[in-house]
Amino acid sequence: MEQEKQIRLTSGEITQLVSQYMEDSASECTLSYLLEKAEDTEIKPVIAHALKLSQAHLQKINTILTEEKHQVPHGFKVEEDVDVTAPRLYADSFALTFLHQMAAIGLTRYAASLSFAVRSDITAYYKECLSETMELYEMSKDLLLSKGLYVRAPYLPNLDEVNFVQKQGFLWDIFGEKRPLTGSEVTNLYANIQRNAFGAAVLTGFSQVAQSKDATAFMLRCIEVAKKHINLFSEKLKESNLPVPMTWDTDVTTSTTSTFSDKLMMYYTTALIALSTGFYGTSVAQSPRTDLGAMYNRLFTEIQKLSEDGANIMIKNKWLEQPPMAANRKKLAKGDGG
Repeated sequence: MEQEKQIRLTSGEITQLVSQYMEDSASECTLSYLLEKAEDTEIKPVIAHALKLSQAHLQKINTILTEEKHQVPHGFKVEEDVDVTAPRLYADSFALTFLHQMAAIGLTRYAASLSFAVRSDITAYYKECLSETMELYEMSKDLLLSKGLYVRAPYLPNLDEVNFVQKQGFLWDIFGEKRPLTGSEVTNLYANIQRNAFGAAVLTGFSQVAQSKDATAFMLRCIEVAKKHINLFSEKLKESNLPVPMTWDTDVTTSTTSTFSDKLMMYYTTALIALSTGFYGTSVAQSPRTDLGAMYNRLFTEIQKLSEDGANIMIKNKWLEQPPMAANRKKLAKGDGG
């Protein structure tokens, strides 16, 4: 084990660790605030548990990077990026939804990190992260269920017999008639509505407390895009007479007091956009009906533009921390540095 730890981290390992450090440092700020504001005696312990996990992850990654003589990211700091004394911005019920959504995203991110891990200590670390996140996901889901807040996906008729697709109409829109949605298409539409509704609620709160005019305008633009996407996905569900999930607009208070730094809020905003590109890509792959593929591809292009504009705002304000990069060999050869 000691000998193996001397093996350098691969690009995949170092990138995942740095990315996770940024995510957990942002989570530490957000969860510290949510914990300070929490009043629900059932929700508060779950927030506290999630906060301890993020803090433990930060310590572990700090140790790994320091041992590797790799610069630890600045990330986000509670003393710099959040005012825990600011008035309440989100209801406790939304804080629980936030935990559930973040845990669900964490499961996919840690699974990806594990797939990139080569060194046994890094593999063991991400296995532990997956186990912890599975527990947090279950805790938040069970509490949402017990409080009647969990939004279930639609039900489908029981499968009585095995059938095979007989016509090209399964893929193509023939004479304006569309077949009913498949289970995977329903699942992705429903999940994308929920994620956009969640993002719109988060950004509604952010837009109220942001100090930068550029950041505020960008967040408001993102909210409008999210609402447009929700409407498009909802129409597809309605065509198959399926229910549309609720939104969380009422879980945002009217506070306009500065709560989070613009740097932290823009990080979350651009991170949510980046996640959407991945989810839409998966949706295209799992949606055989061509009208759905065309819709997702169109929306994918739209959010790519959003992502670029968000990155430009962060670069302009020096909020975007540079990720690990390959050496610039041409500059090194000229003596200009890497």
